[in-house]
Amino acid sequence: MKEFIEFIAKNLVDKPEAVNVDEIKEADNKIKFILQVDDAETGKVIGKQGRTAKAIRTLLSAVASKKGMRVTMEIPDKIKKET
Repeated sequence: MKEFIEFIAKNLVDKPEAVNVDEIKEADNKIKFILQVDDAETGKVIGKQGRTAKAIRTLLSAVASKKGMRVTMEIPDKIKKET
């Protein structure tokens, strides 16, 4: 699933080498993915009104449910954290 997120994100941004996906395993078959991209390209993976991020999460949930798992994905906004 990590590779799946990386593949999608790298094809959405202009700097694919800046894409990083961290995987945090939690209890009860639950995994949290943190997708980090270049500051200027965060909007490209989030999309207008969050539609792109929502679509990625929907596909990720479908893949995870086949494996009997639950997943979440976060896209941290570094610009908002600094202010």
